[in-house]
Amino acid sequence: MLVLLIPRTTALSRYSCQYPTRNPLSGCPSNTLLVGATAKFKTIQSAILSLPHDNSPYTILILPGNYTEQVNITRPGPVTLLGQTALPSNLTYNTVNVIWHQATGTATTGTLDNAFTSALTIAPTLNASLTGSGPTGNAVPADTPFGNSDFRAYNLNFINDYLPYSAGPSLALSMSYANGGFYYCGFYSYQDTIYVGKLGNAYFSKCEIAGQTDFLYGFGTAWIQSSRLALRSCGGGITAWKGSNTTFVNKYGVYIHDSVVEKANASLSIAGKCALGRPWNAQHRSIFANSYLDDSIEPSGYIKWSATDTRINYNTTMAEYQDYGPGFNLTGRIAANITILMDDKQYAPFSSPQKVFQFPFTQGKEGNVGWIDFSV
Repeated sequence: MLVLLIPRTTALSRYSCQYPTRNPLSGCPSNTLLVGATAKFKTIQSAILSLPHDNSPYTILILPGNYTEQVNITRPGPVTLLGQTALPSNLTYNTVNVIWHQATGTATTGTLDNAFTSALTIAPTLNASLTGSGPTGNAVPADTPFGNSDFRAYNLNFINDYLPYSAGPSLALSMSYANGGFYYCGFYSYQDTIYVGKLGNAYFSKCEIAGQTDFLYGFGTAWIQSSRLALRSCGGGITAWKGSNTTFVNKYGVYIHDSVVEKANASLSIAGKCALGRPWNAQHRSIFANSYLDDSIEPSGYIKWSATDTRINYNTTMAEYQDYGPGFNLTGRIAANITILMDDKQYAPFSSPQKVFQFPFTQGKEGNVGWIDFSV
């Protein structure tokens, strides 16, 4: 099934819509709703629920504030969330925070599926969003339709602040069976910050993603471009991906490009303690490419899942390509023999979003990038 893509607003019209004015909607495209304390819609979710369940595009402009709610996108049509800001090219000045406080998976937090904890969920059905357990995770019915064709968020912070340390999965973002682009956005939690589930395609540009334990994980495909990965402490790894057996060659995995990986603040004493990732299963695929690594990174780069359960075999791709900085220790990488140091030929099949994002239900057809805003 090919996804119908509808032309979106230009960068100029986005800036004019986001910029604070006396009449907030004056610079916005048609089909724009307003959310805020003085607006018709007081919550983001109430505005989402007012949208028709069809393929028409809608924009939601969100006024400054803290929105303590869970946002859930199930509609197939394009949705753009804009945070109002005078500085749309600088996430430091984001004025909109979407906040939730929930974790799971421990004796004190209960045994709900990880999906129930997320501040933002993008998936066509509850079943599609569930993580599940075991090597293949939750079984999604074969007749489940693809969800949102073109979700975009600009200048929003998504925060799960259950506790200021890893206390079980506590997601800021969960997306499955959908295409989602995030620009100048922040994602903040400690464990499992971002989940990209089955048939999920997520693109992040100029974002900040903070976590401690396995804070990039999933089954789908994520591309992180020109962003900051902020290490709040060290536990597990930055990435923990679970590959899937398919009858076609798939590109499921997480790809971090031209980014910065560093401790969240200078007061942290974590030199040499943080791993680039560990394999959620032996088909894990993650690549850090052309990225700066500070001294927080372990000399080995990647690590085994555990000493007794390595989850590493010939299918495992835990790799780097031309990383640099004090966290890139060539001697340590070679000695541990866990991290793949890719050459140009090995890296080439994963070197652009066009090569890794695949259309759903097409046996691995590549080039599913019409929903990405490459102007950011």
